[in-house]
Amino acid sequence: MSGVLYTREILRLAVSIPHQQRLGDPDGTAELRSRTCGSKVAADVALTEDGMLQDLGLEISACALGQASAAILGAQALGKSGAEIESTRASLAAFLTGQADSPGTWPDMDKLTAAREHQGRHAAILLPYDAVIAALADAAAKQQAA
Repeated sequence: MSGVLYTREILRLAVSIPHQQRLGDPDGTAELRSRTCGSKVAADVALTEDGMLQDLGLEISACALGQASAAILGAQALGKSGAEIESTRASLAAFLTGQADSPGTWPDMDKLTAAREHQGRHAAILLPYDAVIAALADAAAKQQAA
């Protein structure tokens, strides 16, 4: 099972996660842990004045699939809105559960196809997106409170 799951492409992505450093003064931050697999992701976000993701800091403790997913997210998220990131996460989740034929439009999303049949890995794959979405929500809450 693991030979099919941890492809060369997954392993390549897992060792190439961009933005693997926490931000010094983030607009929002979140730390999430998966109850199903124990993966942990911390995300810091800095936003532009119009709410687009300007900078990202990630700290990942996850399997190669979670790391690969974080690499895809990290490579594509800058310049995106929270709604775009939420939409991408929803597309990926629908794909993993068999409700959609495509994992999404971002480059390398198709590399996660092998994990579709391994429901126990889905939480690790979605966790980086959930952490960034939570950090964006934290930033929005801080902005409203100010």
